[in-house]
Amino acid sequence: MLGDFSYSNPTKLYFGEHSLEGLRKELPAYGKNVLLVYGGGSIRKNGIYDRVVEILKACGKEIVEDGGVMPNPTVEKLYEGCRRAREGKVELILAVGGGSVCDYAKAVSVSAYCEEDPWEKYYLRMEDADNKIIPVGCVLTMVGTGSEMNGGSVITHHGQKRKIGHVFGDNVFPKFSILNPVFTFTLPKYQMTAGFFDIMSHILEQYFSGEDDNTSDYIMEGLLRSLIHSTRIAVERPTDYEARSNIMWIATWALNTLVAKGKSTDWMVHMIGQSVGAYTDATHGMTLSAVSLPYYKLILPCGLPKFRRYAVNVWDVRPEGKTEEEIAREGLERMEAYMCELGLVMSVRELGVTEDMLDGIADGSFLMEGGYKTLTHEEIVGILKESMRART
Repeated sequence: MLGDFSYSNPTKLYFGEHSLEGLRKELPAYGKNVLLVYGGGSIRKNGIYDRVVEILKACGKEIVEDGGVMPNPTVEKLYEGCRRAREGKVELILAVGGGSVCDYAKAVSVSAYCEEDPWEKYYLRMEDADNKIIPVGCVLTMVGTGSEMNGGSVITHHGQKRKIGHVFGDNVFPKFSILNPVFTFTLPKYQMTAGFFDIMSHILEQYFSGEDDNTSDYIMEGLLRSLIHSTRIAVERPTDYEARSNIMWIATWALNTLVAKGKSTDWMVHMIGQSVGAYTDATHGMTLSAVSLPYYKLILPCGLPKFRRYAVNVWDVRPEGKTEEEIAREGLERMEAYMCELGLVMSVRELGVTEDMLDGIADGSFLMEGGYKTLTHEEIVGILKESMRART
């Protein structure tokens, strides 16, 4: 049963091969100074940087550079970005990159004029932004996070060994996002497949929660089937436009808050995965793949009817002559085979996790109550140990 809810998403999207022209349409609405945010320099090599700068200059913008955003943006980088934004008197932050760059841009947007330490205010106390917010636009070059159409922002504090996400309100959502599937073609396979599983995890962590028969569940089953089909093609043919465009669109709908409606949502895989990342700085999607199966095997008895439905409706498991649990476990077996087929990381040991880290990772994992089971510290340690035993 669907409960009461409100829904709003203010982000305007431009999608397709010619979508960068949307940037030219949007820029006149903003002031002269633009903070250009990007990562390690790949956009300079593939020509996207030059194309974006050309449009910015043609529209009369002054560019304040803020490159070097790392895959897991740090609090130190956030402080640096805030300084650049204030000194440059920027009136728009333009993020050109993947989810980490978009996350970072949103963090800077709410933090540049924050009178307190933004890490304390937003990421530890989880307070709302009540100061001046700099608008954000995105040009996406990697898919996975859905950050181009939501208020999420994840920041890492290595000193505290914490990686924490804050979901801000509509006023922090990107004002516009440019989604050109061609911009994702040159991404290395490891990052590409990590993004694929981030998409899958977003969907699963909303699917395995709440009421079991509502419109959101049917939408998510369709998204999952399309994702499985298209990712298999993309692994074989990375420049297949149809596959990459479908994946890009799925990623956006997986986490633009729509399919969460009517669901309590789980998010424990992300909580554990992010804590693993705080200790190892490992690629986000791979931290999720490494802990997902141990987690879902643990909670399966608590949500057995839904895991059975997942097996049948997503993985085409034939139910005849099998118990409900046998059907459900076969679904997870098919999911595991798919994950291995994509070359995903299946063990946290491969990411650099050692036995002495387990209690700390468990301590750093926020305990969520929206899924079928609220975990204990000991259960999280058990999940990590099970992952360490997995084949690499």
